[in-house]
Parts: sequence; structure tokens; C-alpha cells
Amino acid sequence: MQLEEIYQFFVAQPPVYLTQEQAVCYVLSILLESESYGTGLIEKLESEYPNYRLSDTVLYAALSFLESEQAVASRLQKVEGRGRPRRMYSVSPQWHNEAQKLAALWRGFVTKQPQVPKAVAV
Repeated sequence: MQLEEIYQFFVAQPPVYLTQEQAVCYVLSILLESESYGTGLIEKLESEYPNYRLSDTVLYAALSFLESEQAVASRLQKVEGRGRPRRMYSVSPQWHNEAQKLAALWRGFVTKQPQVPKAVAV
């Protein structure tokens, strides 16, 4: 470590790693637009929100939670030039409204404008 690196650390803040709760909202916001796969979700986050990161562990915990709640469905898709099929995720139709509420939380978080829905289903 050098002295200049310390100054750089505070000038260019390190990326913020998402929690599982944030990851759930982020994933739903993306899947409402179109289906995606795990690595694609991480790459999209890093390209659209360069200050944020999502670890594989947190992402797959969020996806596992969403699958257990039947909020998302997954299917295997064979990709040309790739040995293993890719697991594609999409929002379940019955979860569309709830997914929109949770996606609004993500949008509020990244714009620093809280978007807490008035009626939160429990």
C-alpha cells in the first residue's frame, strides 16, 4: 500500500455490495423487463450501476428465495458454443404486481428516493 492509494480510496469510493434484500428487488426489476440468467444479472448491474456489485453467493440466495416463494420460474436453455445449458429466470405471472412494488424499492434505492409502497402484502 502507498499513501496515494489511501487518498484514492476516499476519492473513488469502493463499490457497494448488495444485500440479499436489495438483490431480490434488483433481480425482480430486471426480470420484469425480460428473462435473464445469473451471470447476466451481475453483468447488467455492473454496467448500469457501476458503484454496485453483487456477489454470486448473494445473487443465488436471492434467486433461491424467489423460487421458493414461486415469484420466479426457471428453465434450462441450451446456448450455442456453450457446454452446459444456462438457467434462465423470469417473473411468475401471479407475482407481477408484487414484483413491480419490490422493483420500485430498488429504483428508489439507486436514485436515493424511497419508494415504499403504501400497502405492502405480508
